[in-house]
Order: sequence, then C-alpha cells, then structure tokens
Amino acid sequence: MDFYNEIKKELINNEINRTIKNYSINRSDLNTYYNVGKMLSEAGKHYGEGIIKEYSKKLTNELGKGYTQSRLRYFRRFYDVFSKCPTLSDKLSYSHYCELIWNDDFNKINYYINISIIHNLSVRQLREKIKSKEYERLPNSTKEKLINRKESNIVDLIKNPIIIRNNNHYEIISEKILQKLVLEDIDLFMNELGIGFSYVGNEYKIKLGDRYNYIDLLLFNIEYNCYVVIELKITELKKEHIGQIQVYMNYIDSNIKKITQDKTIGIIICRKNNKYIIEYCSDDRIRIREYKII
Repeated sequence: MDFYNEIKKELINNEINRTIKNYSINRSDLNTYYNVGKMLSEAGKHYGEGIIKEYSKKLTNELGKGYTQSRLRYFRRFYDVFSKCPTLSDKLSYSHYCELIWNDDFNKINYYINISIIHNLSVRQLREKIKSKEYERLPNSTKEKLINRKESNIVDLIKNPIIIRNNNHYEIISEKILQKLVLEDIDLFMNELGIGFSYVGNEYKIKLGDRYNYIDLLLFNIEYNCYVVIELKITELKKEHIGQIQVYMNYIDSNIKKITQDKTIGIIICRKNNKYIIEYCSDDRIRIREYKII
C-alpha cells in the first residue's frame, strides 16, 4: 500500500466534507482520524518510527499547517486504543477522545465516554473530571457493576472522597463553613453525589415534639424518586451521627414523602470514616463518605 498517498487522500476528503457537509463533520473527523491512525500504525510496522517525522514534513509542505508529528501520533494512538475498545460515538468530538486515549484502562475510558454522553460534557468539563480522578474515587462495587453492565442504584456513583472546593481559602473549617463551601458550589457537590440530584433546602427545619431540628441539606433525586438527607460532619464518624440521620430520614418518610416515592436515603459526609461503626449499622439506606477540601 502507498501509505502516504492514502493518508493524504483521507485528509483531503475530510476537509472537503467539513466544508460541504456541516451536519456530519464530527462523524467524518472520527472516521478519518481513525483510518489515518490505522495507516500510520501499519506504515510504522513497515518503515519504523521515523515515518511519522517524514509524513509530517510532507503533509505540511503539501497541505499546510496542522500535521505536526505530535498530531500524527495522536491519530495513531486514537486508532490503537479504539481498535481494541470499540465504543466510538459521534455524540462526542475527537477532542473528547484525545482526553482519554493515553489511559490504558478501557473500563475507565468507557466510564468517561458514558458520562460525557449522558451529561453532555464539554471537553473542559471532561478534563476536570479526569483531573479529579472521578473514576478512581468510585467504590469498587460500583466499578464491578459498570464492568458487568449491572443496574446501578442511587448510591453507587457517590464518589469517595467527595471533593469540596475552598474558593475563599478559609483556614478554619467548622461545620457551618463546610456547609457554606458546599452551597457556594452546589452544582459541583451534586455532581460528586452522582446523577439526578436536585436541591430542596439547607438547614431544613423539622419539628420533633416541641423542638425544631435542622437538616444540613435536603435533596431530591429525580431519577430514583426519593429524598436524600445529607449531614455534614468535620469529625470522624461517630455512632450518634447514625442515630441522628436515621431520625431525620424517618421524619421525612413519615411527614413529607409521598406514597408514590421511594424511601429516603441518608448520606453522612465526614472527615474520616469509622469502619467499625458502619459495620454495625443495620440500615442499608445510610452511606458514609469522606470529604476532601481543595
């Protein structure tokens, strides 16, 4: 095969498609760069690694800027990855895939592809999720479900630790400050919890007997049709935290939840988990997550 001329033809045809078929630009890019990557891979087997430098120089002379050695290596890597991990979707751009192709874990790649499609993530948003090691912060049980394509539940996608940004650089973190940080970037917080969360209120007032109590955060999950009680703790998990959130959850179920809605779940977000306490918690609606302030 005349690798160089075939590569050149692919790239020229793609530029033509980009000009006259705007509706299919993304699909054309993906197909072209995949095919070019395949030919570069085959050419490398025949002529060695130096062929990238040679083709880059010739393409630049004949087609203009934009065909650096680095870009050609990206094309080749794009093919190498997705010839083994065939999950290409034209709902994502080539730029999205470039954020993923240097990972060697196909399960991780598939996770980021799926959430990018579901949440319509921009390239910048995808980059931020990768940078925050979102996949690595998923529970191992969740990763197993994703790998085996089992149905997830509301708590599966809650990260651990949960990232909370300290944009105002508070030096001393009290529970009030922690709550303030969460509210200042509530979208980030709900994304850390997973999908389908909506805000109901903070310091949500409930009456127990003749006394008022205040739930740190009350959310509702649209996808799983249930209320979610959030309690924020700046200490290690304590047994009284379990009792407190159980009371709040039961109150919501008895007084606010509609008959068509599922039972309330509770999430305690604390500085440090205590596996011995949670081991003896019989309420599987409660989940514990640590937080990390950045």
